[in-house]
Amino acid sequence: MHMHKYEKWWLTFGVGSLVLFLVIVGFSAFHYGSHPPSAKVYIDPERVDEIAPFNNPGVHKVEGKDWDYEVVFVASAFYYNPPEIEVPLDAKVKFIATTKDVVHGFQVAGTNINMMLEPGYVSEFVTTVDKSGEYLILCNEYCGIGHSTMTSMLKVVE
Repeated sequence: MHMHKYEKWWLTFGVGSLVLFLVIVGFSAFHYGSHPPSAKVYIDPERVDEIAPFNNPGVHKVEGKDWDYEVVFVASAFYYNPPEIEVPLDAKVKFIATTKDVVHGFQVAGTNINMMLEPGYVSEFVTTVDKSGEYLILCNEYCGIGHSTMTSMLKVVE
């Protein structure tokens, strides 16, 4: 088979670019690790129920911090604990969440709250809830056959 010299150059350039790209991506994944950027804390996913603050999920008023309330969630097989929470309007809230089993999503529909929950990692998100109403919390990462039933409710009250 005869190839023109320009075809050889472009083929060499294309394959070389692909190899360089894969080397850079592979090196950065190995060097920096593949941990989620917001997950600064690692916990044992098998003992989540024994580790604070996940041993007491729900809404907690805090003093002396940059936020007014902490909301602690634990995700597990097609279920969020707690199934419903209530926070006051215009409160600055820190959401703290983790999962016991597989990767789950944590999205509050109609807001800017969106986290990925990975087993063993603690995800945090701070926001101000400035509109009253009921907001559906749903899993936006496919987690199994019961994925579509994995919901909770955030109520923002005056």
